[in-house]
Amino acid sequence: MAAGTEFSPYAMLETGFNRDNISNGEELMSQNSDHFKQMAIRKPPRHISAVRHSISTATLQPPHSPDFELGIIAVKSVTDGKSEYLPMIRSGSCAEKGPKQYMEDEHICIDDLVEYLDGKEGFPTPGAFYGVFDGHGGTDAATYVRENILKFIIEDSQFPVCLEKAIQNAFLKADHAFADNASLDISSGTTVLTALVFGRTMVVANAGDCRAVLGKRGRAIELSKDHKPNSPSERLRIEQLGGAIYDGYLNGQLSVARALGDWHMKGPKGSACPLSAEPELQQIQLTEDDEFLIIGCDGLWDVMSSQCAVTITRKELMVHNDPERCSRELVREALKRNTCDNLTVIVICFSPDPPPRIEIPQTRVRRSISVEGLNFLKGVLDCNS
Repeated sequence: MAAGTEFSPYAMLETGFNRDNISNGEELMSQNSDHFKQMAIRKPPRHISAVRHSISTATLQPPHSPDFELGIIAVKSVTDGKSEYLPMIRSGSCAEKGPKQYMEDEHICIDDLVEYLDGKEGFPTPGAFYGVFDGHGGTDAATYVRENILKFIIEDSQFPVCLEKAIQNAFLKADHAFADNASLDISSGTTVLTALVFGRTMVVANAGDCRAVLGKRGRAIELSKDHKPNSPSERLRIEQLGGAIYDGYLNGQLSVARALGDWHMKGPKGSACPLSAEPELQQIQLTEDDEFLIIGCDGLWDVMSSQCAVTITRKELMVHNDPERCSRELVREALKRNTCDNLTVIVICFSPDPPPRIEIPQTRVRRSISVEGLNFLKGVLDCNS
């Protein structure tokens, strides 16, 4: 450990970081885990606001003791497939400029879309919307998209019949509208990741290198793909459109392959170009197994694996059941790991209760640990495995 480096209670989670999800087929661990102390489980806080967006610095509180219950899972899923399940949504966020001179991230949290839109018809309950916007070259693009992307979604002719098409159209409309705004610096740009909850349906849309990770019974499920110029699919698309990649930078200028804005790198509106504003989308049906969603800018994911973030969040929720404190802990941990970027993290919970602590039942019959338990333990012990 370098001199002056602050000790992290989560340093045991991973010595480095592994971008891949933990494989279900990896070798089972043979060592028994130590006893973990039981902590009191509290109800969620009641100070959640309907909408939040901020670029200000959050105050980080001292970390609590790392000696808490890990919540090992070794029983079957509780989901019974009943269609009447509906998530109960709450969220918390944290943003820090980190080591950079300026804060260029933006974000938005809307836990209740019906209230936010004054009871607009056509919205089921629950309805919620979240977004992170990682700006570069100034804040104009990130601010503009944060302020307008939801409007473009709900005003699209495909909404709400075809959510994916409406969101895809909204990204492109926001990009074009930004280019037409003479009062803004259209050479600034932003990556964009949004998550729209519409009843049991959740649609994640991403253009850039922000990331959305679902916590599913302790397992990390990535719902977005980082659009880096060097990734095989993006490299192929870029080169087919006449672009080039130099040292991981698109045309030697930009470290992402998709972004809104950056009109000095794009051709006429509507034309295909190496830097794309078109998002990739993933739609899922939420179940009782889906405990929370983490969305964050690359300042988090540059220094932390998806599984590590899920493990930290789940452990924190079992202690205090507060998604805002979870987001602060993820930001704090990224700072300890010497991230070089701005940090913005949102944690969205789908239940008012903390994740369950399920103990491995005592039995004389030798059993293998479940897939969920394996994934959770590997997130905790992967530096010692």
